[in-house]
Amino acid sequence: MRVTPTELPEVLLIEPRVSTDDRGFFFETWHEERYAAAGLPAHFVQDNHSRSVAGTLRGLHYQLRRPQGKLVRVIAGAVWDVAADVRRGSPTFGKWVGLTLSATDKLQLYVPPGFAHGFAVVEGPAEVLYSCTDYYQPDDDRGVRWDDPTLAIPWPIDRPRLSAKDASLPVLSLERDDLPLYQPRRHEVRA
Repeated sequence: MRVTPTELPEVLLIEPRVSTDDRGFFFETWHEERYAAAGLPAHFVQDNHSRSVAGTLRGLHYQLRRPQGKLVRVIAGAVWDVAADVRRGSPTFGKWVGLTLSATDKLQLYVPPGFAHGFAVVEGPAEVLYSCTDYYQPDDDRGVRWDDPTLAIPWPIDRPRLSAKDASLPVLSLERDDLPLYQPRRHEVRA
């Protein structure tokens, strides 16, 4: 397995070792000791599975009081996955990273707590699995509008299919009182 920091060093790209032969493939999607040794959290409490048709955009979501780190992978189709730093006081506030994850490449993305997360389905239907470091709390659910002009994310879909909730999310602003606070922490990646 290879773990590589992205342009936002706390957001990590994980490339698993995949064994293939004429029967198919095999790879470890999680190994607590190896992932912890590479600097990822060792404790996940909830797994989620979503299925979305092509052209769907989900996000950008985060939790305020109980932030969730997410280990994301795609098992069908392909998505353009985005992590945006929305932590008030962070040196990378308002910055984002976007990467394509697909069932073919088997890559994983770790989105740390305090980052907003979303994805656009570029090859569907897409099935996305993600493990979370904290439980989903509906009353703690927050978000940033997908087409926020401050973030200026160049989504690969012109007119995405959105939920009513996602279409009505507010824009990113330091005036908002529902942004997570940046808490510096040592984060080492050991490949």
